Amino acid sequence: MAGGGDSSCRAALREAFGESSDSDSDAPSGAGCGRWRWEAVAGIWGLWLCAAFLSADEQARLLAAIQREGWFIDANNQAMRFGDLPSWAVELSTLIREAICVGDVNIGVDSEMTNEDEDACPLPSDLLWREPFFDQMIANRYNPGEGICAHVDLMRFDDGIAIVSLESACVMHFSQAEPTGTALDTLHLKKGDGEPTKIPVYLNPGSLVVMSGDARYLWKHEINRKPAAQQWDGKELEQHRRTSVTLRKLLASPN
Repeated sequence: MAGGGDSSCRAALREAFGESSDSDSDAPSGAGCGRWRWEAVAGIWGLWLCAAFLSADEQARLLAAIQREGWFIDANNQAMRFGDLPSWAVELSTLIREAICVGDVNIGVDSEMTNEDEDACPLPSDLLWREPFFDQMIANRYNPGEGICAHVDLMRFDDGIAIVSLESACVMHFSQAEPTGTALDTLHLKKGDGEPTKIPVYLNPGSLVVMSGDARYLWKHEINRKPAAQQWDGKELEQHRRTSVTLRKLLASPN
């Protein structure tokens, strides 16, 4: 499955969604067109990055809302919610949808997309307009040195996954997963016995990553924050506490 959407997706979504409005709640609120800029990550269909998704003030308010939940006490560093999400998480989901609808898209000179994809959308319209948009959330808090092992998210979750990064910057690496033997396999999977190529993506505080299609099913993602493992532009990143919010949609139970 390729990332992006129909050639007319962007214009239709802008018209359908309209302008955003501010909110007095703890959750972030939109500010209209021109606020967000999406980058298609070269080499991985369906992987999009919005580096400036949340402002510094919005990040602080989101962290405050998470803190008030009282999840991260003692040695606990993860909280999962299914179905009824906290109100701030629902509003965050709405903001993600808005950012996708009205944000500017930059395909990039190294992208595998063509001129026909100039109106590409970070999520296909069938995922973008599903209801609920997301109904499962994981909030994680990582201390320096703690990261995420390479994995593909469980198949119990639908296509279309969003990850918001807060506090410490880090590099998330993507590597090709093993062939599944299904129609999801594409020519992006290379043959050979060597180490798989890893594609790095810099996640600054306030950034948003969206994965669908190939990026969701055919690529593993990981964050190695061990000493000297976090490098960007030839420099080692200073690691502090990192908080992330991942939003997903559960697949419907089979009848």
